[in-house]
Amino acid sequence: MLVVGTGTIGEPLIGLLCDFSEELGIGNVLFHKRTPLSYERSKVNSLIDRGAKLVVDETVIGDFADLGHRISLTTTNALELADVAIDCTPAGNENKKLFYEEFSKNSDKVFIAQGSEKGFGIPFAHGINDALLLRERSPFIQVVSCNTHNIAALLTTVDPTLTNITMADFVCIRRASDISQHKGFAASPTVDGHHNRLYGTHHAQDAVDLLLTVTPDRVVPAFSSSMKLNTQYMHCIRFNIRLRGVYARHAILSMFEKNKYFATTEKNDAGRVFSFGRDHGYYGRLMNHGVLVEESLHVYTPPMSGETWLTGFCFTPQDGNSLLSSVAATSLSLHPPEKHNKIMESFHEYLFQEI
Repeated sequence: MLVVGTGTIGEPLIGLLCDFSEELGIGNVLFHKRTPLSYERSKVNSLIDRGAKLVVDETVIGDFADLGHRISLTTTNALELADVAIDCTPAGNENKKLFYEEFSKNSDKVFIAQGSEKGFGIPFAHGINDALLLRERSPFIQVVSCNTHNIAALLTTVDPTLTNITMADFVCIRRASDISQHKGFAASPTVDGHHNRLYGTHHAQDAVDLLLTVTPDRVVPAFSSSMKLNTQYMHCIRFNIRLRGVYARHAILSMFEKNKYFATTEKNDAGRVFSFGRDHGYYGRLMNHGVLVEESLHVYTPPMSGETWLTGFCFTPQDGNSLLSSVAATSLSLHPPEKHNKIMESFHEYLFQEI
């Protein structure tokens, strides 16, 4: 098992795989770090102390050794040994062309990329389209972004068949950067352009593409906008969904309460929800697809329309849902369906119903 990258997704994923290596049936957890940095020495050594084995490129072995790191393998050796490799860098598609495609030939190896690496492989979100990977093994899988998890979960929660949604509009209000990052912070609210004629921003398109693996004959009429706020806490999505049929507010709220991948909360600020995840989540993360703010849920049935309009806000637990999907993709790649289902039960205890 190889994790490439030690950033906001890679670091907690390496720790998670070490902690659950027995449950997942993983013999060794390897992790690749590209650049030797003295200020990240403590992080790397901590991961090694937890049981992970450091992998580096041959050209920088001496530099890592000078920092006092224990180096276990070179990159080529690690790729030869690993049954599953998870790329947590922003260069997944590039690495696929440079390395992964060659190593996938004449082997059963599986390569998994994260979020922004669209086109890397089958788009995947645990709890949304597991059935696809249960039916067929794929050498290349793309775990979709955290906001894509949230949008897809919103749509499938209120309409599991995806046949009754007549319109879905989302505003993705994104945090500027992770609290672990010291670059890229937004000085003020910044809006993104609608560069996709049909979907607005990529968020709606990514969710539609994911859901097409569930219902290939149904293209959900979704549109999205996005903006970035000067905060490092959590993303937030404002949704407006029109649904055929007449539903009372309590019936809609019940749909969310029954979905184990969605949490509800009476808290209406990201700070307290984020703090709950820090105190009670695994590695400080919430693994739910989204957190519905109950007070914000507005349900309205226009007279004579036969439709129900749903409006509200929900928080996106940044990288937590992607971490859970990365673990699920790993399990699906290594084990038959029955064992996979049992393994994932160990992780579902980190899904909260109320926050």
